[in-house]
Parts: sequence; C-alpha cells; structure tokens
Amino acid sequence: MTTSKQDYYDLLGVRRNASDEDIKRAFRKLAMEYHPDRNKREGAAEKFKEINEAYQVLSDSQKRSAYDRYGHAGVSGNGGARGFEGFDNFSGFGDIFDAFFGGATRTRPNAPRRGADLKYAITIDLEETALGVEKEVILERIETCRACNGSRSAPGSVPSMCVNCNGTGELRRAHDSVFGQFVQVVPCTVCRGEGQTITDPCDTCRGSGRERRTRTLEVAIPAGVEDGVQIRLRGEGEAGHNGGSPGDLYVLIRVKPHSVFRREGNNILYTLPINMAQAALGAK
Repeated sequence: MTTSKQDYYDLLGVRRNASDEDIKRAFRKLAMEYHPDRNKREGAAEKFKEINEAYQVLSDSQKRSAYDRYGHAGVSGNGGARGFEGFDNFSGFGDIFDAFFGGATRTRPNAPRRGADLKYAITIDLEETALGVEKEVILERIETCRACNGSRSAPGSVPSMCVNCNGTGELRRAHDSVFGQFVQVVPCTVCRGEGQTITDPCDTCRGSGRERRTRTLEVAIPAGVEDGVQIRLRGEGEAGHNGGSPGDLYVLIRVKPHSVFRREGNNILYTLPINMAQAALGAK
C-alpha cells in the first residue's frame, strides 16, 4: 500500500512562487524546530527527513523546475530521492550539521592515549616445558622521560601560555550556513589544544616527553606450556602519550622440536623403529 507524498511547498509552508531566500528561511526555521537533537517528540525525525527532502529539491533550480511541471514523478528518479539519499547515509543527525557547517566535531589531539603493545618470541626446550622455567627478555621500548618526567620541558623551566589561543587550547571559527551563523570550536593548531607551549624543551627527550631505553625483564613460563601460547605482561609495553596508560608485552612461546620425543597435548611420544622379526616374535 502506497501513501501520497505531501507537496514540497506545503511541507516548507511557502508559496509556489517563493524566492530562493524564502525557501531557505522556511527550511532553516523548520529544521531547527524538528531536528531530533532538539525535538524528542514522536514523528519529529520523520518530519525532519521530509523537510530536508523538500529543501533538496526546491533549493535546486533544475529539480524545482521538474517538480513544478511533473510533481513528485519529475524528481523521483533524479531529484528528491537521490538528493536526500546522502542524509540516509550519515551515521547520525549530528553528521547532518557537520555537512552544513564543515565539520563541527571537536577533537582532542592532546588527550591521553594508551601506549603501543610489544611482542617478543622466546624459544624453549621440550624438557623445560615439563617443570616450567624463567627466561630473561631484553627489549627496547619507549618509556616516559626520566629527566622531565614526561612534562617535555627542561628541568626547572615552566611552559608558556599559548598566545595563539590565549591559553584556552581552542580556536573559534564562524561559518555561515542555512541555519544562520555557526561557531565551530577546534583545537589550537599551535599548542595542539594544551593551552601552553614548551619554550625550553627537555634535552634528553628533545621535548617529546618520552625516550627509548633498553630493559631486562624476567618472564616466568609455567609448566606444561604448549607451542604457540602467548603470555601477557600488563603494563610492560611502551609508555602512553599525554599521561595515558602503558601498553602490554606479549611473549610468544615457541617449543623447540626434540630430536627423540614429540609432544601431543599432555602426552610425550617416542617412535621406536623395529624390524619384521622383532615385530613377529617380540623383543627387548
């Protein structure tokens, strides 16, 4: 069962001879009223889609001309449906505003980030799997700088307030859109959202707050471990960024093939070659 679509002009509440400015003004008013982020009433989301579809057609001179001559049939193949299709592909209604305003999502480049995980492989003998063993691991990893303790500034120095954003860490940019003027808040490009700049960077880490160091760790390998098992050492990966937690170290266990025995699960197998006579008569 099909239902007739409402007239696009009626949806926007404008006359058929309305100017482009009248159509834009009507759409802006209705969009603000029915946007689901503002209007939680049932049917508001569907109404918002309908007025967007109407605006996509009536704001385009060619689509509007086809609609005026043939109605919905004139734009069903190349106008309203396809023009509105882009909105259905958005992940949420907030993305619609991003499309109009050039992207309004605030990012935090200085937010804490977890450090990278590390991987290391250890090879052990079959005999060592029986009782378990401790193995020494020597690895290079990125750690928090000991000289500046991750602050990136030389010991005794103090960061300066960023003059580009006056210490706020944010910049405001005005955009004109069909909804009126929109102010977009973005992280400062000079201080990367921190509100301060490093005037005297740490010599040890060159202002990065992290340094590469060699570490020796003891890894306890449990008895009965099988080839291909990974042991996870929490917090033994690389240091995080901006105060983020460190990553983990994954140790891959490889069991060296034995010259005589082989293992299947918890069983140790041995292949004993014999001749036909021994097979027939038995032997020791």
